[in-house]
Amino acid sequence: MEPVPTSASVSKPSSPSSFHHEHKPHQPKTAYIVHTDHLTKPFHFATLGHWYTSMVSSLSTAANSSRVFYVYDTTMHGFAAELTDDEARRLSNTTGVASVHKDRLVHLHTTRSAGFLGLDKDFGIWPDTDFGNGVIIGFVDSGIWPESASFDDTGLGPVRPSWKGRCVDGERFNSSMCNNKLVGARFFTAGPSVTRDDDFMSPRDKAGHGTHVASTAAGSEVPDAGLFGFARGVARGVAPRARVAMYKACVLHSCSSAGVVEAIDDAVKDGVDILSLSIGGRVYLRHLLGRQLRPAGIHAEQRGAVDHDGRRCHRGPGVPEMIPLLPSNCSNDLVSDRITGKIVMCARDFGVYPSYGVAVKMAGGSGLISVAPLDRCMEGLMVQAFTLPAVTARGVHRLGARSGGVVLLHLITFRTVTSENRAPVVASFSSRGPNHIVREILKPDVIAPGANILAAWPGESPLTQSKSDARRASFNIVSGTSMACPHVAGVAALLKHKHHDWTPAMIQSALMTTAATLDSHGQAIADNSHTSSGVATPMAAGAGHVRPQLALDPGLVYDAEEQDYVDFLCTLNYTAAQISMFVPGFTGCTRTLRGGAAGLNYPSFVVDLSNGNDVRVLKRIVTKVSKGPETYTVRVVAPDQVAVTVTPRTLRFDKQNEKKRYKVVFRSKN
Repeated sequence: MEPVPTSASVSKPSSPSSFHHEHKPHQPKTAYIVHTDHLTKPFHFATLGHWYTSMVSSLSTAANSSRVFYVYDTTMHGFAAELTDDEARRLSNTTGVASVHKDRLVHLHTTRSAGFLGLDKDFGIWPDTDFGNGVIIGFVDSGIWPESASFDDTGLGPVRPSWKGRCVDGERFNSSMCNNKLVGARFFTAGPSVTRDDDFMSPRDKAGHGTHVASTAAGSEVPDAGLFGFARGVARGVAPRARVAMYKACVLHSCSSAGVVEAIDDAVKDGVDILSLSIGGRVYLRHLLGRQLRPAGIHAEQRGAVDHDGRRCHRGPGVPEMIPLLPSNCSNDLVSDRITGKIVMCARDFGVYPSYGVAVKMAGGSGLISVAPLDRCMEGLMVQAFTLPAVTARGVHRLGARSGGVVLLHLITFRTVTSENRAPVVASFSSRGPNHIVREILKPDVIAPGANILAAWPGESPLTQSKSDARRASFNIVSGTSMACPHVAGVAALLKHKHHDWTPAMIQSALMTTAATLDSHGQAIADNSHTSSGVATPMAAGAGHVRPQLALDPGLVYDAEEQDYVDFLCTLNYTAAQISMFVPGFTGCTRTLRGGAAGLNYPSFVVDLSNGNDVRVLKRIVTKVSKGPETYTVRVVAPDQVAVTVTPRTLRFDKQNEKKRYKVVFRSKN
């Protein structure tokens, strides 16, 4: 990040009419992200920061040198500043400004998974890659709890000399808290969009999300980990000897897009090998990714950035007493004189969360039964840290109780269960396709563990999001789409250690082409969504569930270079000004992809055969990454209404890094 100057001269507006309105003091200022064409910087400005500050200064006579709070100079060029809506409109007409967009908040998505992924400490990909030793994973998240045993650096050597990251001081955090495991820690909380109350103004994590995510991907081995006796065993990340760099851009559970872009910018500049973002927006992704975050993400790819063992059963004491049952929706009728001493049955469309248990406990309730309708929620059992005895049931009819009835709790049994059901299964909360930005690119790419994940937790943060939850623990069990992301980041780190020269596209290809489409029972992966017919389609499971061991040697990969992505954007009708935001010196499109956006050399195909497009022809290039001569013969399993022809049907390779082309014709039978 380039330092922002404290003073600068006022530059002339690009046209007499651009800035004829003075800033109105009563207008509220908000954060804006400004994309610039940095090659148009006037020579008399020593730095881009001076130029940007001059732009903002020219909008008002008021003192405003501090209004520019981020300068972007790596993944994209531009800055973030506090502006009124009128100033933003006028700034958009300034020479050198490509676009101006209001900052928006995005949100954090909220261990036996390593063994489920086939990772074993004695053989296979873990010892073959030295458990990811030396690979640096960057996390853009809510911060980190450095005291956690998951970030202990015992047995790790110093970080590589080329690493440019650093640890910064802040509230209850200083650089001495970093070590050979935690090799970078910064925070990005500038700008008016960020609410600074109730969080640390430092890399320290209060929400718990960043700590959980980082330890899932790269946590060191911690014996006898668990949560109140559940899931007890040895906890470790997917790449337990990888290094961690935390870029805190989220305060509690919200993140400004200006801070996220700055965090990505610095992470790429520092030299992270893998970049993990478990972040999603409540705004339309088309708007967000198409403007603020997509340029940063594409340039990051250009630069090359992309468990617990054991089983124990625990039994609780019997409860031989009769406790009244009280039905409720657990939202607006928790009256103390009705609740005290009773078990409350909460009937909600998609079950209840620990916060409901907090409300029941505060009202004097003795227990909680969560009821989810059979026709609305097909999810399996989710582990949640309720603050009082709780149980989940499907279907009110199973309880056989009515208001004023009683429930006999004669025995409560607690145990950690493994390997009893079909797995993997696509969770109901999993993100699904189709791709709303580019329909011809399959999303999701792959699926990974994301339900009931045990990982590190800040020792001073509640296990739930409720301030009234007084319980504290070093580990927590969390479910959410966030947890799939660090699993894949950890696997990518293992692949990066083994294959230093692989591009991000090659790593992605290896993960996708070796993914599993069948579950542990040899059946098609199921979909738990209440809208699903039972079997997970590619729009739910992508290429399938990641298999790290097979991804280590995929045989063939689909690669893509910077020019391929430029051609892809040209195919999507991006303008030269938009592409130049992250491709310095770009002057205009010279070609587009044959076959449209689906022509990108991607390890999957999505074609639209509607609206008269009854035939589509797409081409791909594969690169051999395995050693020795090999022959590959295609086998096609096509949908009923589509005929698929591949030419040639056989590809013969003589040596490593050899490339071959093939063509696929999709023809509608209707």
